[in-house]
Amino acid sequence: MTTVGKTVLRDVRVFDGRGLTEPRMVVIDDAVIGTDATDAEVVDTAGGVLLPGLIDAHIHPDGRAALVALTAHGVTTGLTMATWPAELVASLRNVPGLTDIRSAGLPAIGPGGLHARMPGLAEHAVVRDPAHARRFVADRVAEGVDYLKIVLEPPGGGGPPEEVAAALVAAAHAHGLRVVAHAGAPGAYTMALDVGADVITHMPLGAPVADDDVERIVADGRVVIPTLHMMRGLADALNLPPGAYATSARGVGTLHAAGVPILAGTDANTTPGVPYQPAFGASLHDELALLVEAGLTTAAALRAATSLPAKHFGLSDRGSIKPGLRADLVLVDGDPLADINATRAIRRVWLAGVESVR
Repeated sequence: MTTVGKTVLRDVRVFDGRGLTEPRMVVIDDAVIGTDATDAEVVDTAGGVLLPGLIDAHIHPDGRAALVALTAHGVTTGLTMATWPAELVASLRNVPGLTDIRSAGLPAIGPGGLHARMPGLAEHAVVRDPAHARRFVADRVAEGVDYLKIVLEPPGGGGPPEEVAAALVAAAHAHGLRVVAHAGAPGAYTMALDVGADVITHMPLGAPVADDDVERIVADGRVVIPTLHMMRGLADALNLPPGAYATSARGVGTLHAAGVPILAGTDANTTPGVPYQPAFGASLHDELALLVEAGLTTAAALRAATSLPAKHFGLSDRGSIKPGLRADLVLVDGDPLADINATRAIRRVWLAGVESVR
């Protein structure tokens, strides 16, 4: 990686959240986007397009190699949704020149279901009663988590009972934490809304989200991370009936048309026992293409991986290309508003002003 300094990107078209600007100058001044080009190194972008650093809103990194892969694909921020122990999370934070992460740490789960069968998870993550829920959240706060992750299942499906899930959400909110709810089935979506989760991740396969729940998601201002790449991969890996994934994709289109904020997340992982494992970094570009197929415009898909996750996870220093914000930037060839696949044609990446060596 190169050292931090002052750099001017000349004659570059910038994605401003709605479209592309005319060619203009962007200054990288130390770790932030600046305005003064005096004594700066000049980079001729040769007609490239500059995007804010991409944000994957659902990952499970297990080591530095995951950060390297994310960085290579222009993912400058990753939101981890179940990474433990705390020592592993600490080793992934604040690594110069590599993807910056935020983390839920250890997720809260129930005594049954897939997650309870994952090696080493159940003994630490199962939450059995409301009193335990409050202790569990306090422990995560002490570890420095950025938000809480709970794994919900339909009633009787092995997830935390509703009173336990409600206690987890209440305790997290009391500590000022957002709550992300895993919900892979319509009944889990309903429970996520009933207990007050802020963000719902995944889309049901083969069964739509109930119309009433769509209305509640809109009315309550909830946010959805559909992880379409993961849902498509699971449908294939589990040999689900034809059309199972199509239901998920249609559900995203329905939510988006209703005004629900959609965030781009992949569920990238190498976790033993998980039936499908999206690749770190590369899968986010697949996710963007799937979001467009599901009904988002290319501009909306780009916002789903830039300004919207920054907004809804409180990352006020990134997600857009404006003076004073963190200089997380991705220079690509081609026009991703004309063809979303142009996000894959990455030429250069900067993370807090540090250029990653490609």
